[in-house]
Amino acid sequence: MGLTKYPLTLAAHLFKRQAAHPGVSGHFSSLIAQIDLAARIIAREINRAGLSDVLGSTGRINVQGEDVKPLDEIGNQTFIEAFRNSGLVCTLVSEEMEEPFQLNENCPRGKYVLLYDPVDGSSNIDVNVTIGTIFSIRLSREDHAHAGLSDLLRPGTEQVAAGYVVYGPSTMLVYADDTSVDGFTLDRSVGEFFLTHPDIRIPQGGKSYSVNEANYDRWAPRMQQLVDMLRRGELPGERQTARYVGSLVADFHRTLLQGGMYLYPGETKKPEGKLRLLYEADPLAFIVERAGGRASDGVTRILDKVPTALHERTPLLIGSADRVAFAEEMLGSSAPAPRPGAGGGA
Repeated sequence: MGLTKYPLTLAAHLFKRQAAHPGVSGHFSSLIAQIDLAARIIAREINRAGLSDVLGSTGRINVQGEDVKPLDEIGNQTFIEAFRNSGLVCTLVSEEMEEPFQLNENCPRGKYVLLYDPVDGSSNIDVNVTIGTIFSIRLSREDHAHAGLSDLLRPGTEQVAAGYVVYGPSTMLVYADDTSVDGFTLDRSVGEFFLTHPDIRIPQGGKSYSVNEANYDRWAPRMQQLVDMLRRGELPGERQTARYVGSLVADFHRTLLQGGMYLYPGETKKPEGKLRLLYEADPLAFIVERAGGRASDGVTRILDKVPTALHERTPLLIGSADRVAFAEEMLGSSAPAPRPGAGGGA
């Protein structure tokens, strides 16, 4: 990749944004730069999987009741060390930690709270499938002290930025703020992220839908009918194909770039769903809305949901605005479910 083609590094992009707002502290740019650092370290460990001791299991179960992989621990510790003594973040919230992690040395200077899933889809690393990192950025308390539960259990509308890193054939960092959604690709030869996907906008309609159909028998009848219609191409617009990696970041990244819809519904016996609201659904909802899309639990806008617990779960339907709106109308309607074929699709 020549500099004449992609001259803007992530650092230059952040500096350009900062220069457009005279008087800002530069703390936000520094925060993204530390996430960039953590992502490059995690990418290095992933690229060495099989050659280093990151495969298999630690034998430990985390607060989610899930098997902890060595890469989960490496990713989580990488974020802690990236922000230790940074003066940027006072409180970290992670999928891998039961309680918020307080960086005492950063208080009261730290202006931000960082919520993150350090390695989403880590079970896929053993079979060399794309995985990722998800992060959500919020402002700290006015006094920049430690964030307690009451400070953290707030709706996703209070995020100031969010993003993810996808570790695949190439490593990409995508982040959204109030201005735009931008994607950066890592050039490993020089160790820099370059702006390759400026101002991402999610297409309407889209080419695919993504859902784990192995759970079909556990869904409510109306959700089953929605997926039946997707499978048979009965929704309005372009006929879609099924694409499911089983890694949230990978499936969302494809949906963001190509349109369509990703679904992880609740089940009849587990209506709360599987995905975590604060550090999975909220940040991805923030990104997709900034890109012109939509995110819902089937009834309620994701960003309007107020969590009652740190690791609260939620169903998630996310993607092109027209697809998600159709799904909401169907799932939330008190009318009989549409007849197969009634959608008028191609």
